[in-house]
Parts: sequence; structure tokens; C-alpha cells
Amino acid sequence: MKLLLDTHVLIWWDEGALPRAIREVCLDEANTLVISAATVWELQIREALGKLRLRTSVRTMVDEQLEVNGLEFLPISLRHIWELGNLPRLHGDPFDRMLVAQARYEGLTMLSADKGVREYPVNVLWE
Repeated sequence: MKLLLDTHVLIWWDEGALPRAIREVCLDEANTLVISAATVWELQIREALGKLRLRTSVRTMVDEQLEVNGLEFLPISLRHIWELGNLPRLHGDPFDRMLVAQARYEGLTMLSADKGVREYPVNVLWE
């Protein structure tokens, strides 16, 4: 299964704070884990505004996750942007909306605890 990690999931994984069932899903080698450019963008903005404290810089965390845990990086394409037009206006967070659009377009399942994300017509996995 190809899984797109929501921003909070990436943070919780890096901090060792994922629920056990979700951590097991992430560690299952049969699954492919993906992080979006939207997630890195959101993290970078929040860090620059002083609204995010991580154990290390966003750059270091992302680089480590890509290398150590073999995450794939998903850029934002025009097709993803056009997919936003197919989404109902259920969630005000533009980063979450982009993640939903990417998951829908790419046929990915999202890992997210966000109840707002689960209201969209997209596959979401959580406990």
C-alpha cells in the first residue's frame, strides 16, 4: 500500500509518538511511505514563524526520514493543483487540502488523525 503521511504523522513518527498500530503500518516493508512537498513547505513556514519546535531543523528531520526510513518525496504538480478544484470546501487548511488532492490523484491512502481530512472522498487510514 502507498501511504501519504499527513504533516502531524511525520512529526509524531520523528518524535516516537505514533500510536503503536500506525507505527507498525509505517514499519511494514510491504508499504511505501510518501511525504509531500506540501508537508515540507508547511513545516518550513511554521518553523520560520516560531510556531514549531522539533528535535532538529526541518531540513535535517526530512533528510533523515527520507534516508533512514526510505520515504519517497512527492512534488506538487499542476495535476495536483487542478485536482483541488474537484474537492468540496470542507477544510480550510490549504496544506491539508493539497495532501487530499495529491492522495486522490495519485491513488494514495492518507495516514492522518485529522477528522476534517476524513470528511473528503479519499482513503484515510488511522486507528
